[in-house]
Amino acid sequence: MKCNAWTLGLLSAGLVSLPAVMHAEEKPSSVLTALSATTLSGYVDTSAQWNFGTGNANVPGYAWNSSSKADGFNLNVIELNLEKTVDAADQWGAGYKVSLLAGPDATAFNTHSPAAFGNADFAVKQAYVALHAPVGNGLDFKVGVFDTMMGYEVFESINNPNVTRSYGYTMQPTTHTGISATYQVCDAVSASAGIANTYGPTINGRAFQNAGTAPQGPMAESYKAYMAAMTFTAPTNMGALAGSTLTASIMNGFDSAIGGTSGKNGNGFSQTSLYVGATVATPVTGLKVGACYDYAALNAQPSGPGTTAASGYANAVGAYISYQLTEKLSAYGRAEYASSTYAATFGASKVIEGTATLQYDLWKNVMSRLEFRWDHAANDVNSYGGGTPSAAPNRDNAYMLMADFAYKF
Repeated sequence: MKCNAWTLGLLSAGLVSLPAVMHAEEKPSSVLTALSATTLSGYVDTSAQWNFGTGNANVPGYAWNSSSKADGFNLNVIELNLEKTVDAADQWGAGYKVSLLAGPDATAFNTHSPAAFGNADFAVKQAYVALHAPVGNGLDFKVGVFDTMMGYEVFESINNPNVTRSYGYTMQPTTHTGISATYQVCDAVSASAGIANTYGPTINGRAFQNAGTAPQGPMAESYKAYMAAMTFTAPTNMGALAGSTLTASIMNGFDSAIGGTSGKNGNGFSQTSLYVGATVATPVTGLKVGACYDYAALNAQPSGPGTTAASGYANAVGAYISYQLTEKLSAYGRAEYASSTYAATFGASKVIEGTATLQYDLWKNVMSRLEFRWDHAANDVNSYGGGTPSAAPNRDNAYMLMADFAYKF
């Protein structure tokens, strides 16, 4: 047995006995046991971006894009994950996950609690307790703040086929405060359901705390957001299609992230979202294709120019293709059409975008990607450009070239 100087001093003073020290070593503390099972992971995402043309006051309205990222070098985000997974052998297993964000994209993630005044380049992305119950094939719960069940893409660009996000991702929720449950019906089918405070990302937000007044008024205290999803995975006996997935999900709740003061909810709106997406393996080695459809309906549109309709909607349809060219080189493509009754949703009421990405894994743990993106305001409105110099005109096409480097740990 090895003792440090502090323990030896206590022994010599007679304040502790050797058997007591030995007993303490034989039974580690529960804190140390929990920490030994915790894993640390995350990534650092940086980029260099060039927006073609002069003037970038108005840029395409997809998630995490802003004029401050144009024509320069960027730190996008830092993500740090601490996680203890549930032990599969433990019938009543428990664990946790904490995901923290730092950097400009953390501020845009907008999960600060109602009592806070801004994020200051910091956000809590996830923080939940994971629980397992021996019900049937096993029921898994998340209690706290967790990622949404909806969408083809996720926040982490390193887990998406392209660096920039789609318009479908842009119009869907990101995170919720509540409880969710997942059940593996069989090897091919899994189902999830959940209830949260609101549709929007604000941690601990409430639908009845909005600033609306009668007759718009806040929602009742019992009003919550509800979600459900189901995923089908092709089994191994389906040959080349094995591993292909089809997911459908639905959600309804109060979205305080949508501005304006019209509609029955005052400062925010009740939103219903639908999503269907599939990724299909092909007989061609290394080739996969995918497609998705996103739809969101508002009970009323935000106030502003051209928003006289009593309700609004947004939808997007996207197609994806990926091909592993060599062991280190892969190519990804995305084509998308989106429309909305509220032009501010995407920067134009109708948009088309095409994105091409090349990835080459030269350095260990580093994703090196070169991406070209084209956005088009399909309603023939000159939506992009402007800014400095003031004489720079707007245009209906926006082109962007980006080099992105992300280190994963």
